Amino acid sequence: MKILVTGGAGFIGSAVVRLAIARGHQVVNVDCLTYAACLENVAPVAGHPGYAFEQADIRDRAALDRIFAAHAPDAVMHLAAESHVDRSIDGPGDFIETNITGTYHLLEAARSHWVAAGRPAGFRFHHISTDEVFGSLPNDPSIKFTETTPYDPRSPYSASKAASDHLVRAWAETYGLPVVLTNCSNNYGPYHFPEKLIPVVILNALAGKPLPIYGNGSNIRDWLYVEDHADALLLVLEKGELGRSYNIGGENERTNLDLVKTLCAILDAKRPRAAGSYADQITFVTDRPGHDARYAIDPTRIRNELGWRPSVTVEQGLERTVQWYLDNEAWWRPLQARQGVGARLGTKA
Repeated sequence: MKILVTGGAGFIGSAVVRLAIARGHQVVNVDCLTYAACLENVAPVAGHPGYAFEQADIRDRAALDRIFAAHAPDAVMHLAAESHVDRSIDGPGDFIETNITGTYHLLEAARSHWVAAGRPAGFRFHHISTDEVFGSLPNDPSIKFTETTPYDPRSPYSASKAASDHLVRAWAETYGLPVVLTNCSNNYGPYHFPEKLIPVVILNALAGKPLPIYGNGSNIRDWLYVEDHADALLLVLEKGELGRSYNIGGENERTNLDLVKTLCAILDAKRPRAAGSYADQITFVTDRPGHDARYAIDPTRIRNELGWRPSVTVEQGLERTVQWYLDNEAWWRPLQARQGVGARLGTKA
């Protein structure tokens, strides 16, 4: 299968690209290389004969039409998005333009290609989204997001992703475009851009800097190892039912404080400080505006229909992640110089 992957130089997108190539697919990686993209993420497959890279913005319809005509993909996996909640608070415009308008242009380019090709039955448009579109959950383990949970986005980021989800469903209903959708919990793992919580904690710890935790650290997230997520995404692309959405979760709920303490314990074992624990660097900071209390995915549908489950616990995945950052300073060190990385964002509300 030839798969057009948008955002393939990003964190989750690059994991999809690497796995798809490893499984024998051809991949066309379309990425405009914003601040959060890094071609080093796909360096392991860049020389593969089944891999092609196109630098283009999904808001550029002419560029998309050219790429579809040149490569004639069998499927689209749409991961290109502005994704950092704090940045969406400071500058929501980029999120509206890329996540909503960009998705519209990609849908139209894909539809045009699909129609011109004679509406092949095997074509798929897989839209990858987030559990944040569902809003916030109470601290009750029996309540989780399902595929029928009403949308209730709380940030400019989640609102823009909710809008893109609705566009994809509308193009399926109105134009018959063959689509599948997925909504995932918080990802982590190798190549995670160093502005998100887990890499920030790891790199600040190693640098002897404070480990910032919003509020009192009680916010709960369901953590999903990125390579498990990539596996689930390819499974949904290949075997998911048309028009259906699948929630992908790690089944690993942790408070932010517990997560940071786990990271500190792993670092204590792998690279001990001269004195004390990395947990001594934990610092509580003013909470993010509109910070959702809890996310948790009910993955029953993807487990029962497609047989997918995560392969690692959060402790196993975090240990792999910490080791990866310890081993790959040459990857993360240059990224820390990019605009806003390492600075507190999202305080303008």
